[in-house]
Amino acid sequence: MQKLKVKRKLPDWFKVKFPTGENFHELKEKFSNASLNTVCEEAACPNIADCWDRKTATFMILGDTCTRACSYCNVKTGWPGYVDKSEPFRLAMTIKQMELNYVVITSVDRDDLDDAGSEIFAKTISETKRLSPNIKVEVLTPDFNGIKSLLKNVINAEPDVMNHNIETVRRVFKKVRPKGNYDLSMDFLSNSKNINSNLPTKSGMMVGLGETKDEIIQTMQDLLDHDVDLLTIGQYLRPSKKHHPIIKFYNPKEFTELQKIGMDMGFSHVAAGPLVRSSYHADEQHNAAVEKLINQSKS
Repeated sequence: MQKLKVKRKLPDWFKVKFPTGENFHELKEKFSNASLNTVCEEAACPNIADCWDRKTATFMILGDTCTRACSYCNVKTGWPGYVDKSEPFRLAMTIKQMELNYVVITSVDRDDLDDAGSEIFAKTISETKRLSPNIKVEVLTPDFNGIKSLLKNVINAEPDVMNHNIETVRRVFKKVRPKGNYDLSMDFLSNSKNINSNLPTKSGMMVGLGETKDEIIQTMQDLLDHDVDLLTIGQYLRPSKKHHPIIKFYNPKEFTELQKIGMDMGFSHVAAGPLVRSSYHADEQHNAAVEKLINQSKS
């Protein structure tokens, strides 16, 4: 007798409204005319309407091929070996034409490059701010293999937020990020603050990978111990059967509790929810971090 294949249904709280809003449609038209792909569209982000209506968008630089093979990620893997030196200027021009208020710049891992892609990150920040002086730029970077000089080059380009995702708890980390290192990522975040104490730092976690609540709280504490200001927590969603399975769906009440725990622990801002991704309300998080830093300087 043939077994029926049953597709796991998403809980009701994953339903999102159809994109609306004047800014959303204006940006949609401009992006289409520019033949530009954003992470927002490529990853089918559920928050695309909200972010674009706030004139915020996320872009991926350094190509579409990653040198690592994380078990949660659907980006293709390989050894690219090529860098588009004109990309920083081209992207900065596009951002200016889009009249955006806040951008998040991220990338694939580029272990094939001596500088791990840090030079392109730095040039993209500089070019974007040169052409759009009032814009805020957040960078979501790889770990640059823990090389401090590469991190310093990016921070010297003066991003407004330095983001590096820890992704998961220590016990699950190697299953999820086999080529990463939990402690190296934590040190990367604290080194960012050591280089520029006024630079807001940020990290993100996925839940549903097999972690416990106590492990989530311990990871939060580890992040705080490494001077991280901002945190995002969202539900892991499996891209395909080849990827890490979903062990648990967290409900909205559980995310609200995690958000409260994080704020009580001392983060400047915590965004937590089933559909929250690393760039969710990035502008709001930046403002919260800056406000806290200002208040600290006054006290």
